[in-house]
Amino acid sequence: MKSHALLLLLAGLMVTSGVHATEAEHVRASHAWLRVLPGDLPAGAYVTLENDGAQPAVLSGASSPLYADVMLHKSSSDGGMSRMAMVDSLSVPAHGKAVLAPAGYHLMLMKAIHPVKPGDTITLNLKFADGSTLATNFLARPANAVDSGP
Repeated sequence: MKSHALLLLLAGLMVTSGVHATEAEHVRASHAWLRVLPGDLPAGAYVTLENDGAQPAVLSGASSPLYADVMLHKSSSDGGMSRMAMVDSLSVPAHGKAVLAPAGYHLMLMKAIHPVKPGDTITLNLKFADGSTLATNFLARPANAVDSGP
């Protein structure tokens, strides 16, 4: 009898431990692309993140084996002056989306380990505040690219 109760308790614990999905498990990435600039200039990466979870997901950064550093930035314009600043995070609302796009939030990819050419596919690991990650393929596009399209 005691072993039956113990089995039920263990089964219940296993079910409850699986209920809490990570932030990354609730996020779907689409329209992922990056703008390749000439020489050693940093690349900009853009993506649409959709969260089907009941809680916000917080993008806290990214990494890539092909770039020495990846930072989350936000571009803004004030009085005709364009600015760019590093930010700590970007919230993807519950049952909503966040768009990383030119002239807004974006990822800056610094110091490519080897040259990236238009047409290449680069994997970025999007990092969320709970420690989870979402591997996402980004299509490299030329410097004059303006949008990823649908």
